[in-house]
Amino acid sequence: MPLVWEREPYRPKRQALSVERIVGVSVAIADAEGLDALSMRRVAAELSTGTTSLYRYVDSRDDLLDLMADAVQDDQVPLTGDWRADLEAYAHHERELWLRHPWLAPLLATRPSLGPNWLRGLERALTAAAPLTADVAAAGSVVGLIRDYVRGAVMRELAEKQTRQRTGQTEDEWRADVAPYMIRIMESGAYPRVAALTATADLSPAEQFTSGLRSILTGIAASHPTTT
Repeated sequence: MPLVWEREPYRPKRQALSVERIVGVSVAIADAEGLDALSMRRVAAELSTGTTSLYRYVDSRDDLLDLMADAVQDDQVPLTGDWRADLEAYAHHERELWLRHPWLAPLLATRPSLGPNWLRGLERALTAAAPLTADVAAAGSVVGLIRDYVRGAVMRELAEKQTRQRTGQTEDEWRADVAPYMIRIMESGAYPRVAALTATADLSPAEQFTSGLRSILTGIAASHPTTT
């Protein structure tokens, strides 16, 4: 059976539905409620149609997930020819995209996207890395490293948000609860480096992300010393 990207779309005489409408509604459900809430029955209900009607356009829920992952890939930031600036901008773009669609990072961790929009995004990322190295395999490793860092950072950020939603406790409230324990730990002298770290100014998730990303880019630059 051909992949979902290679199939001719179903075109009824009366255009009541379309792949684009089905995917758009599905993305809205997943954004608001997560992938667990997404089913063909639910999508059909949102579109005021029968579940069977959807299968004329999309063969399965798995195909629908592939279409959703590709549909949310938006325009990439312009390339400047400066590999470091371009890869940093690429990483921030991907982080913002995955935070807008919280279901996307976990999904792509288990099933790579092969859709045209994602392939264009990968092509652009490899182009951004081209001034760094002419070896396309090495460029692919660099892009993969950055994507893995973005995914890990986003999934941690989302997990913290989900914990707050589940417990109903804000971050400030959580900090107030653990403060007495942490004070005892810091004053015990048993963990001097942990105490020093805890005493430093807090960074926002975006600042933490940028700091880690720049360390990675510095390491990449060091492994390609002839690159300017």
